Amino acid sequence: MSTQSLLVELFVEELPPKALKKLGEAFAAVLAEQLKAQGLAAADAQVTPFASPRRLAAHVSGVVAKAADKPVRHKLMPVSVGLDAAGNATPALLKKLQAVGADASAVPRLKRAPDGKAEALFLDALVPGAALADGLQKALHEAIAKLPIPKVMTYQLEQGTPLPGWDSVQFVRPAHGLVALHGADVVPVTALGLAAGRATHGHRFEAQADPIEIPHADRYADVLRAQGAVIASFAERRAAIESQLNQAAAQAGQALAAIKDEALLDEVTALVERPNVLVCAFEREFLEVPQECLILTMKANQKYFPLLDAQGRLTNLFLVVSNISPPDASAVIGGNERVVRPRLADAKFFFDQDRRKTLDSRVPGLAKVVYHNKLGTQGQRVERVRAIARGIAQQLGGDVLAQAADRAAQLAKADLLTDMVGEFPELQGIMGGYYARHDGFSEDIAFAIEDHYKPRFAGDELPRGDVGVVVALADKLETLVGLFGIGSLPTGDKDPFALRRHALGVIRMLVEKALPLDLPAVVAQAAQTFGALLPDAARSNAQLLAFVYERVAGYLREGGYGAQEADAVIAARPMWGEMPKALQAVRAFAELPEAPALAAANKRIGNILKKAEAEGPVDPHVSELLLQEPAEKALHAAMRQVVPRADARFDAGDYTGALQTLAALRAPVDAFFDGVMVNAEAADLRLNRLGLLKTLHQAMNRVADLSRLAQ
Repeated sequence: MSTQSLLVELFVEELPPKALKKLGEAFAAVLAEQLKAQGLAAADAQVTPFASPRRLAAHVSGVVAKAADKPVRHKLMPVSVGLDAAGNATPALLKKLQAVGADASAVPRLKRAPDGKAEALFLDALVPGAALADGLQKALHEAIAKLPIPKVMTYQLEQGTPLPGWDSVQFVRPAHGLVALHGADVVPVTALGLAAGRATHGHRFEAQADPIEIPHADRYADVLRAQGAVIASFAERRAAIESQLNQAAAQAGQALAAIKDEALLDEVTALVERPNVLVCAFEREFLEVPQECLILTMKANQKYFPLLDAQGRLTNLFLVVSNISPPDASAVIGGNERVVRPRLADAKFFFDQDRRKTLDSRVPGLAKVVYHNKLGTQGQRVERVRAIARGIAQQLGGDVLAQAADRAAQLAKADLLTDMVGEFPELQGIMGGYYARHDGFSEDIAFAIEDHYKPRFAGDELPRGDVGVVVALADKLETLVGLFGIGSLPTGDKDPFALRRHALGVIRMLVEKALPLDLPAVVAQAAQTFGALLPDAARSNAQLLAFVYERVAGYLREGGYGAQEADAVIAARPMWGEMPKALQAVRAFAELPEAPALAAANKRIGNILKKAEAEGPVDPHVSELLLQEPAEKALHAAMRQVVPRADARFDAGDYTGALQTLAALRAPVDAFFDGVMVNAEAADLRLNRLGLLKTLHQAMNRVADLSRLAQ
């Protein structure tokens, strides 16, 4: 059966730029998926999405005009119901045949086949394949219905619409054209009150013709580029912008580079149809303002790409991605330079005004800012963070660190009341660091204020310096303890307070900074700072710790460790900084031939001890006088040789060596379980054997809970 390429395009008004990439990919994917499901396109058909500011389109290769007929077997009913004693069709069978599109003439062709305990009647038939017009209509309807539209518009159709009965439509933006071509032929489908044709439109200002006729589905992108001045492919347009940015940066000056921002690049790609990158400049006096402020206002407000020098410092040059390419671009450059100047002037004004007041003078104002209706104001929150920070710092560095952390925590939220952060909330913390330096505080304090929100996202850098780590920990723990305490827990995919991110930040600091902190104790101390605000702190603290350790498992798995390895280490509750070393030791142990048997034995020992300890604690003490069986004597003797060596390696920090030393116990452990009855009738023998197993269990699980490695 011959095939042709299929091209479908929806021509619309300007689509939301932040959603365009997903809209284009979803439209093409669902359309192709529906065509394949109906047998109109092969399973390996190539699908090419197109998305520009004013169009969503898809090109699908190898589409047939009519799907192949499909053989089906209809199960009708039991033979005893469908045929009478003489073998004639019953009224029930005739009615069923009518329901599947057949009549009495099909009775001789019915097949009998077992169906459970009875025999049933079946009809073999051919279902006609879908015609392309019908199948595409269904596919187009599904593709539009399943678009991830951020917000739907309701609009009225233009007068004289070709489809009578349509007066209003709901879609992401008003649609003005529909193209559907199978090869060179128009497919008669409709959508959003529009009938398909072959005419579309190009660039608003630079198209050579309007409308543009698409002669063939395979000519779509080429014709739009040549006659419409439009690069229809989102990916191709994005690559062109990236290439032009690099070229323009190189021409603007040696070692200059456009700032890297994938989200901004996607957004700008969604704003232009044929990009033209231009170099612009602003007055050097604005460089006195912190570069984060200037970069943010250029990116967020104007969609510009600032140029950085080799040291990553902002220059007074920036790149504009224009949607027009005039012979003389000076007017476009001048216009963009005029537009950005007031934005930069505002930033400079905010910066100058903010520095007239010290951070210290702003702290009392936090008492008037609501943090949470159940947890009080930002001022109350700051006092809690200060108390938590002092407690953590005292453990990590004594009075000197505690004093510095307390001061940084006191000032950390003060920049929330500045004009700059009021205009650009993304700069909170960053501006506090600048203002702290202006007020004469040390770099430790300034860095801590700037970094206390870190890590802000997965892969973000950790706070610099001990003071910054302490304040960041205190800030995140205050949030976690408080919100868990009032029952504001994450549910499913909803996490409005980013508690998962906060927990991961705590974990990363504890592990990667190797902090010797007892997390349950720190959480309990943090809960005390809330006083009577938390109704059941003990319960919520337990929930929080379980939540954190769940995140630890995920964090370790993302680091390349298996679920069993991660669970084994977490169960032993090692010091945070020892986790990477313990994981490496467990991985090395798991590769030993003795590992599976010892892990299984460890699990068996744990179950025995758990059952025994239900009646009272087991004393890890062994009397040699009560050792009777040769296997238990051999195990005890082996432990006296092996366990001290393993403990010595563990105490020296050689976790891998400690576990590998324990591998020598495999044979005596196996022999013990083969030849010794642990639950002997004599109480003294039973307790002595339990004591032997308790001693072994403790020795084996110092690095990790090896039972978690058992299959």
